[in-house]
Amino acid sequence: MAGEPLAQRLTELEVKLTFIDDTVNGLAAADAELSMRLAALEELIRGLRSELSSLRLGQGHDPHSEPPPPHY
Repeated sequence: MAGEPLAQRLTELEVKLTFIDDTVNGLAAADAELSMRLAALEELIRGLRSELSSLRLGQGHDPHSEPPPPHY
């Protein structure tokens, strides 16, 4: 019948759309996870920079007060 191929094509498109939706949802979840991990890493780097700065100040080490290397 003439309607049968159309119904089959419609079913195939619905199946493909379901797989596409699943893929998009999976990618969105992965993106959200990566965004959270990136934010955590950025916070960690800020903390490490602050700690390094505190350690340098505690040792009286100021890189701006050092003389330039001999090749200058």
